[in-house]
Amino acid sequence: MEEKINKIDKELLGEISNLENIPKGAYNIRKNGKGIERKVTENINIVTKTDKPGIDIYVKENTKFEFIHIPVIITESGLKDLVYNDFHIGKNANVIIVAGCGIHNDHHKDSEHDGIHRFYLEEGAKVRYIEKHYGEGSGDGKRILNPVTEVYLKAGSSLEMESSQIKGVDSTIRETKGELEENTNFVVSEKIMTHGKQFAKTIFDVQLNGENASTHVTSRSVATEDSEQFFVSKIYGNNKCFAHSECDAIIKDNAKVTATPEITANNVEANLIHEAAIGKIAGEQLIKLMTLGLSEKEAEEEIIKGFLR
Repeated sequence: MEEKINKIDKELLGEISNLENIPKGAYNIRKNGKGIERKVTENINIVTKTDKPGIDIYVKENTKFEFIHIPVIITESGLKDLVYNDFHIGKNANVIIVAGCGIHNDHHKDSEHDGIHRFYLEEGAKVRYIEKHYGEGSGDGKRILNPVTEVYLKAGSSLEMESSQIKGVDSTIRETKGELEENTNFVVSEKIMTHGKQFAKTIFDVQLNGENASTHVTSRSVATEDSEQFFVSKIYGNNKCFAHSECDAIIKDNAKVTATPEITANNVEANLIHEAAIGKIAGEQLIKLMTLGLSEKEAEEEIIKGFLR
């Protein structure tokens, strides 16, 4: 891990991790397909996989309120990066994990990152997982991100996932899978914005296997110009459980958004709810802001910012 972090790297890290310097706590920074910086702590160990690209992160039981940062940055045009990161969260641990990927592409070849993240939470463990995706660069090569998140929750554990696509991502397929045991909770909040001819597809597949397992999936998206988005939510209630899936989208110009809910109750005590709303910005919202002196474009931008906040 001898490669130094340059100005572009720091800017990418700032976009996806809100950090300008090397973070405190445990971290692993990956650049152009290899690890360049790493730090472990007394309670958190990070080990390089030997059978495939990626790392294993081990959090000791009863670890409280520590941070783990695992950002990925790509500045090499034409690179296709694949990584497998497994998180092993000990019993009654409570940690915050900050991930995400930033791609800078100034050339003509496509750059792609496919990250497979698997979370194994022991009994009573809690995780807050924050993931941001961002693309930039003057080249016409595409910036492609395909994240896969798998969550396995043992009794009494919970995971809160915040996922956002900031801007500049030309194509993304986002898959999130969950298997929940008794008294577990899986909360997902997703925010996506697309423009130009960008494409985004989100797929949720959650199995509520244990008694009193619950999930709440919320997707908020804005699609503008000629971009296209798909939202697919599959939730299976296999026991006494609760689920709420919600998709809200704003469309502009020639954009398209498709929402496909699928909720399956395999138990008489499964309580499953899905809501979806797709439409343009309400005229009364624009008028209200324009009476305050904003132009129509400025008013639209303020409404979108508030919607995705």
